[in-house]
Amino acid sequence: MLSRRTFLTTVAAALTVPATASAEEALKLAFIPQENPEKLLGDIEAITAWLSQQLEVPVTGFVTFDHAAAVEALRNGDADISFMGALPFVLAEDQIGAVPLLSEVYRGQPSYSGRVFVRKDSGIETLADLQGRDIAFADPVSESGYLYPLDLFVREGLVADAGDADRFFGQKFFAGGYQQAMQAMANGLVDAAGASQYADLYLTPEQQAEVRVLGESAQIPSHAIIARPGLDAALQARFVDAMLRLNQAENQYLLAYLYGPDGYVAADPKVYDGVRQMARRYGYLK
Repeated sequence: MLSRRTFLTTVAAALTVPATASAEEALKLAFIPQENPEKLLGDIEAITAWLSQQLEVPVTGFVTFDHAAAVEALRNGDADISFMGALPFVLAEDQIGAVPLLSEVYRGQPSYSGRVFVRKDSGIETLADLQGRDIAFADPVSESGYLYPLDLFVREGLVADAGDADRFFGQKFFAGGYQQAMQAMANGLVDAAGASQYADLYLTPEQQAEVRVLGESAQIPSHAIIARPGLDAALQARFVDAMLRLNQAENQYLLAYLYGPDGYVAADPKVYDGVRQMARRYGYLK
């Protein structure tokens, strides 16, 4: 059984913070590394510059080591607002009272799935064929990059629970993000990858043609933007208003700097009930 505390003890020293995040009075944003962190740093510079203009306060950002580090950053006050998936949100909600502000809309949908990907030439036809094989997941505190793909194996009766997965697979790796897990699979370093429905978009067109989907999970609420408890309510509201302006045609080009969603809608805490239930089932929540 996985321990939620195991994933919430990443210290602040594990965070990679760009030099721009030095002003104590700034609104500090944490970004999860679901793609190449070096690319994200450039994206962060562009979006925080725009937000600084819109909010008329300094806005800075940094890339966290992983999802757990983003939760810890909110806990410690190293971040005021974080972009993260549904599972780390419900953990942050439970642990520190984090508040959901916004949800992504991606390809016209407010939800997506987790998938298990393999190479077409692998000879792997079913989930059962992965017994004794190596798999890369994105992150241990990721819904589409671990928990929901893993649940596919549980529902098939191949593993009893998360702790049993180490018996079933040859080796189970956490690659650090969707892109990293997918590249490990595409390059033959592992036999399969557990990642987001859209994670194959991180591959080259040539690589995309060589992979296929082995299994797909139930729908998951899209990634959220959440705030630490105690963040000034007026500043929260101004931030939400600014982010919703990204839905306007003249600002949509900026969405490419925020993992590329179609836009944002105000968050509804109730849509995460299924994630809360899944987190309890696998020992992330009591």
